[in-house]
Amino acid sequence: MNFDIALLLAQDGLTNGAIYALMALALVLVFAVTRVIFVPQGEFVSYGALTLASLQLGKVPGTALLLICTGLVVLLIDGYGALRAGRLQRLPRIVLENLVLPLALAGLAWWVAPQKPALWIQVALALALVVPLGPMLYRLAFQPLQNASVLVLLIVAVAVHYAMTGLGLLFFGAEGSRTPAFSDAHFGVGTMSVSGQSLFVIGASIALIFALYLFFERTVYGKSLRATAVNRLGARLVGISTTLAGRLTFTLAAAIGAVSGILVAPITTIYYDSGFLVGLKGFVAGIIGGLVSYPVAAFGAVLVGLLESFSSFWASAFKEVIVFTLIIPVLLWRSLRARHLEEEEEE
Repeated sequence: MNFDIALLLAQDGLTNGAIYALMALALVLVFAVTRVIFVPQGEFVSYGALTLASLQLGKVPGTALLLICTGLVVLLIDGYGALRAGRLQRLPRIVLENLVLPLALAGLAWWVAPQKPALWIQVALALALVVPLGPMLYRLAFQPLQNASVLVLLIVAVAVHYAMTGLGLLFFGAEGSRTPAFSDAHFGVGTMSVSGQSLFVIGASIALIFALYLFFERTVYGKSLRATAVNRLGARLVGISTTLAGRLTFTLAAAIGAVSGILVAPITTIYYDSGFLVGLKGFVAGIIGGLVSYPVAAFGAVLVGLLESFSSFWASAFKEVIVFTLIIPVLLWRSLRARHLEEEEEE
């Protein structure tokens, strides 16, 4: 390996690390607020990328139908609950959020997709179709179990992962898709050529992380999420709805996953199950941060990206093994340093 090859590998590692950083931040956010180890985070990567790919081909993406079906299930559950509790004033909002909005978005996709509009319109529509699946997923799978143990929530998360993977195969098929690059530019830095796509991915990831920082530091909802992450019981005592916090958290996680999929789609071919591996590497980065520290998780993501890139040069057949082996010394180190508490004591 010479210096030029090392620079190229570092460029790839930083680009991949930027995506893994977004995954790690989403996983840390979900776990901190809801105690859910969000295994299906990677599925939103696949859904976002494949939805955009379908729109660019002029097809109505499968997520439009999935959004309608999921909304109908939530409508039936919440509508029945509102009727049974005598809270009829909630029905218009339930119908609007779970029936009218999904139908409107699906109709917009049906009208817009054949016209192949500008890229930014396709990206916005792809996000609009995928992101609402996050809070709906929380309502169906995790909200009824929000007081369950971490182990039970993990089992449910694994089940949701398999369900979403199967639905991805059903709605998108087994063929992979790859979208055109957002930028075809190349810049010379010494003897190295830096692609505009890599700079776009890194820049977009940094911008999204900064936007999340502003959200948590400057908004009421962001501060409410932070309070829920620090102490769920204390947040409930001061009037913060942990249910609303969970819905908002899953909305942010779905948005981060969909954006990550849109960013990574021009770099590699995405299949219905490709997101799981991306999410798993983000999970490794999150473990480095202890699933509590956002900055350390972001640093761990860059480390994972660089390790993967250089491993692909030295031992490409074992690069995944090398990356996932990184989690073992981290867990051992944290286990030796941690003061073990029972879950009841943590509450």
